Amino acid sequence: MSIAKKEYKRITTKTLVDMKQNGEKISMLTAYDYTMAKIVDNAGTDVILVGDSASNVMAGHETTLPITLDQMIYHASSVIRGIERSLVVVDIPFGSYQSDPKEALRSAIRIMKESGAHAVKVEGGKEIKESVKRILNAGIPVMGHLGLTPQSIYKFGTYTVRAKEKEEAEKLKQDALMLEKCGCFAIVLEKVPATLAEEVAKSLTIPIIGIGAGGGVDGQVLVTHDMIGMTHEFNPRFLRRYLDLYSEMSNAFGNYIADVKSGDFPNEKEQY
Repeated sequence: MSIAKKEYKRITTKTLVDMKQNGEKISMLTAYDYTMAKIVDNAGTDVILVGDSASNVMAGHETTLPITLDQMIYHASSVIRGIERSLVVVDIPFGSYQSDPKEALRSAIRIMKESGAHAVKVEGGKEIKESVKRILNAGIPVMGHLGLTPQSIYKFGTYTVRAKEKEEAEKLKQDALMLEKCGCFAIVLEKVPATLAEEVAKSLTIPIIGIGAGGGVDGQVLVTHDMIGMTHEFNPRFLRRYLDLYSEMSNAFGNYIADVKSGDFPNEKEQY
């Protein structure tokens, strides 16, 4: 039986908890600029993630590690100007929170003050506990991220599924519980077995947002550029492409170039 969707004028961290309690799935997509954010927000997306995936999608880096705090604030500021309804969560980039709780707080404060964002997201469990607590104690909402954590890709050495073995699965469950107890309002689980993700979602009161974590969680997140087919080299099992914009845009550009070359564009109606 489907759950009737309640209309929310503005999504907050409390809204997400209410949605979980009401059995309503949470939709989450990425955006890095004003134009895309406006489209994603107007479509009714619940959460917009200004992800450090901008390092890959917008800047062409191989990993998420090179993007800076200043760059994340720039992207987040652009997104905030385009939204009316969605909750905007911003990744604190690699190197801006892991080693020093005071630096973590300074980074989170900069994001909130300079971009106008609504919350921040950090990757990791007990190893970043003090940083999470310091940010939360300042009144800044925090979303956690467990499983495959791209900022730690060089430690993992691969983008394969995490927590398949019992020991790592137990650590993930403990870390998820710790993040909830600290006060995080939600957790992203990336590329973990569906049964484990569902177990975590059922054991916690805060929402669990999955990416490659099956359908037993409280919501889903995808990189927008992937799901609308602007990128075409990335083809993980969890990705469903709703458009093939790469082909559509390539065709449009080709038609434009041909019309310019032939003199067909602009025609008499397209000039002053």
